Amino acid sequence: MDPLLILLIAIIAVVGMIIVLRVNAFIALITTAILISLLAPGQLEDKIARVAEEFGKVAGNIGIVIALAAIVGKCMMDSGAADRIVRSFLKVLGEKRAPWALMGSGFVLSIPVFFDTVFYLLIPLARSLCRRTHKNYILYITAIVAGAGVTHNLVPPTPGPLFAADILNIDLGMMILIGTLVGLPAAVTGLIVCYTINRFMDTPMRPYSEEPEPQPLADEQLPPLSLSLLPVILPVVLISANTASKALPFLQNAVKVTAVLGNPNLALLISAVIAMFLVVWKRNLRLSELADVVDAALMSGGIIILITAGGGALGAMLRVAGIQDSVATFVGSGEHKVGMAILAIAFIVASIIKFAQGSSTVAIITTASMFAAMGITPQMLGCHTVYLATAICSGSLVGDWMNDSGFWVFARMSVLSETESLKSFTIVTAVTGLTGFAVTMILAKLLPLL
Repeated sequence: MDPLLILLIAIIAVVGMIIVLRVNAFIALITTAILISLLAPGQLEDKIARVAEEFGKVAGNIGIVIALAAIVGKCMMDSGAADRIVRSFLKVLGEKRAPWALMGSGFVLSIPVFFDTVFYLLIPLARSLCRRTHKNYILYITAIVAGAGVTHNLVPPTPGPLFAADILNIDLGMMILIGTLVGLPAAVTGLIVCYTINRFMDTPMRPYSEEPEPQPLADEQLPPLSLSLLPVILPVVLISANTASKALPFLQNAVKVTAVLGNPNLALLISAVIAMFLVVWKRNLRLSELADVVDAALMSGGIIILITAGGGALGAMLRVAGIQDSVATFVGSGEHKVGMAILAIAFIVASIIKFAQGSSTVAIITTASMFAAMGITPQMLGCHTVYLATAICSGSLVGDWMNDSGFWVFARMSVLSETESLKSFTIVTAVTGLTGFAVTMILAKLLPLL
C-alpha cells in the first residue's frame, strides 16, 4: 500500500475514533498504531510486538520526566509556592499592571503545571482584583490564558512540547530555549489582544451559584519566593547548562558533570524533592499524607504518559510504513530547501487536529508523530528541527472551542456563556498560536541554528 495512503488512513482513524466514536485518546492512538503496523511491510508475527516495543521506548524516554513534572506541579499548588509566585508578581508590578502580573504568573507556572490547574489557581485572584477595581474582568481572566496557554503548549516539561522534542530528536535544553523565545512575544501579543477584547466586552463578574469561592492563604502560610521558584528554575537551569556545555567549546570540560546533573530525569527528580519538601514543611504533612499527594499527581501523570507513548508508537509504525521515503522523494531528498512550506503545513495540520478533537496535547503528539515519521531533516528545512516543533506546538493553540476541556474550565470558572467564551478565550489562544508561528518563521530565517 502507498505510504501516503497509510498516512491518510492514520489521520482518519485517530480523528474519527476520538470525535465520532468518543474513544479515549490512548485507545485511539494505540489502535491506530496497530492498524498501521498491520498495513506496513514486515513479518506478520512481528507486527503487534513492534508496536509494544516502540511504546516502551517512548515511555522509557519521557515517562519519568512527565511523572516527576506532575508531582512538582501538584506539590507547588498544595504548598502555596505557586500562590507565592503570583503574589510576588503582583507586588512588583502593582495593581495597575495586574494583567501583566497575571500573564507573567501564568507563563511561569504553566512550565511545570498543567493549564487547567494554573487557571484554577489564578481565577480567584482575578475575581478579587475585579471586586476591588469594579472593572476589567474580561481583561484579568484572559490575561491568565495568554500566559498559561503559551508555555503549556511550547515549553517542556509539559507533555506536548516534551514529546515533540523527544520524537523529533531535539535537545531538551534547546526546546526550552526556543520555546521560551517563541512564547514570550506570543504571550505579550495575546495580552495586547486581551486589552482590546476587554474594551468591546463589557461583561460583569457574575457570582458562583453552587459553591463558595476558595479563600486565599495568609502570607505567612506561604513559602518564601526563592524556594517557591526553585522547583521551576532549577531544572531549566540544569538542563540548559547541559545544552550549553555541549555547544560551547570553552565549556567542554564541564560536560561530564552537566551530562549527569542536566539529565532531565535527575533534574526533575531534584525539583520534585524540593517541591515535596515545601508541601511537607508548609502544610505540616505526615509522610503518609505526602504519599497521598504524590499518588494523586501520578494518577494524572499516568494518563499523559500512556497517551504520549501511544502517539510515539503510532509515529514509529508510520516510519515502518515508509513515509520517510515518500517524503524524501517528494522534496528531492533534501536538495531543495522547502522548510517554510513544511513549517506552514505542520502548523496547519496541528491546528486542524486541535480543532477536530479538542486536546492540544493530542494534537501535538499526533502531528509530531507524523512529521517525525517523514524523516524531516535540517537540510530539508533549512533550519534546526526545533522550529518544526514550535510550529506544531503553536498550531495546537489555534482552534480552541467547545470540544476542548480548557474551554469549559475557562467558561465555568469565569461564569461566562459559551458565546462569551468564544469571543474571549478562543480569540486569545488563536492569536497566541498565530503569533508563535510567525515568530517561529522569523527565527527560522534569522537564527537557523545550522
